Amino acid sequence: MHMDRAICIVFVVLLSCSGFGSAGDIVHDDNLAPSSPGCDNKFVLIKVSTRVNGVPKSEFVGVGARFGRSLESKEKHANHSTLALADPPDCCAAPKNKLVGEIILVHRGNCSFTTKANVAEEAGASAILIINNQTELFKMVCEANADVNISIPAVMLPQDAGEILEDFLEKNSNVSVALYSPKRPPVDIAEVFLWLMAVGTILCGSFWSAWTAREAAIEQDKLLKDASEEYLQTEGVGASGFVDINTMSAVLFVVIASCFLVMLYKLMSARFIEVLVVLFCIGGVEGLQTCLVALLSCFRWFQHAGESYVKVPFFGAVSYLTLAICPFCITFAVLWANFRHISFAWIGQDILGIALIITVLQIVRVPNLKVGTVLLGCAFLYDIFWVFVSKWWFKESVMIVVARGDKTGEDGIPMLLKIPRMFDPWGGYSVIGFGDIILPGLLVAFSLRYDWLAKKKLRSGYFVWAMTAYGLGLLITYVALNMMDGHGQPALLYIVPFTLGTFLTLGKKRGDLQVLWTRGEPGRHCPHVQLQPVQ
Repeated sequence: MHMDRAICIVFVVLLSCSGFGSAGDIVHDDNLAPSSPGCDNKFVLIKVSTRVNGVPKSEFVGVGARFGRSLESKEKHANHSTLALADPPDCCAAPKNKLVGEIILVHRGNCSFTTKANVAEEAGASAILIINNQTELFKMVCEANADVNISIPAVMLPQDAGEILEDFLEKNSNVSVALYSPKRPPVDIAEVFLWLMAVGTILCGSFWSAWTAREAAIEQDKLLKDASEEYLQTEGVGASGFVDINTMSAVLFVVIASCFLVMLYKLMSARFIEVLVVLFCIGGVEGLQTCLVALLSCFRWFQHAGESYVKVPFFGAVSYLTLAICPFCITFAVLWANFRHISFAWIGQDILGIALIITVLQIVRVPNLKVGTVLLGCAFLYDIFWVFVSKWWFKESVMIVVARGDKTGEDGIPMLLKIPRMFDPWGGYSVIGFGDIILPGLLVAFSLRYDWLAKKKLRSGYFVWAMTAYGLGLLITYVALNMMDGHGQPALLYIVPFTLGTFLTLGKKRGDLQVLWTRGEPGRHCPHVQLQPVQ
């Protein structure tokens, strides 16, 4: 079991480096890119719907320029126009082919973007698609003293999309395209389910943690009541299955997490993502088998198998139930890793992730409110720094880049809970990092352990208030996310003030703050120690 605990502690550090975000930004209001009157459009993602000989084909994504006319937001209002290749291909001079409302496809280079757009408009084109010389998209701006009186849309396409369209045209196919830029819905049902998953995971982890703490307390009380010498031998054994965080480890945790985040950012690649997938699978297997063993042990049919042990090399005593369940968990993780690119693989990722988070919440414990305040306070600063402040040094948000898995060809690192956006025309996923659940979840679990040990009723306890505060903080995060048009947000920026602030305020008001801050649990008397009368 000690090996199991060590694995989970490592993953607390590794998994908390993920940020909170949505499916991606549609509107890029870039203050660094040059702008001027007539050349001040926001960089908006554009959908390019294609038809070849009347048959719908691929749909590509481009980005609109600083200049030119804005596009329709709904596909039904976007007209399909014939696509024509520019001759010359760079469109730096008047095209040889006559245009009557066609959309012209041109290559980047040899002249400015505004020159190409002006030439295309004068030739009679209704829009211009510029093929980039790289697979990434490029933000098209205006050069100094450019003629920005351009009334046709200008869109940049990635190189691979442009090559596909060129191939169709060179085969003398009749190609038509429609350009539009749909808006994201204010709220997607995926966010509702993700909220329920996060809250439900903390609920399960908190109740499991409180239940095991109460069972350990009851066992110790029995030993004390019997005045058994066995208590002296077993003291600390009940806690050996758990890891209590102290103040120093809370600070070191954030430092190590920051180092690991920078390492992810610098080494981000498809090969490195595969390493993270392997690590995630190891932790997921451990979490899933721990949860399943605990769940099945509640049924009498599995109690004997759960209480019978056999020695296994390198692992020590392992129950027969664990041996029976472990192959299933390993198979589940391996199947997810091999098929993680298919459309419904997010289900397997969420199952492994939730099981791991619940296991961590049951094993790792905040012993008092002082440690919880230091841990969440440091995590609060960590989240703000790596989402916002890191832009000043790295020119981009380190945490958002890592969470999205940019330049890896993946949908992001596996240390996320995610759900596909069901009614979003742009698709993508709503995601939340494990750290945004684990860190506040440790404080919520502490509140329930205290309530149960202090035998507090639901209303007079702290758990309901802490759980409600977390839910509200996460809800405010979604509101901020939608107000910022999908730009990734640090969830702990909103969750920590709600959760920690509520706990501290209630503790102060009820007079429990001193006990919560220092001991973290109510005092317990020794039943066999009694005062002797004076002779």
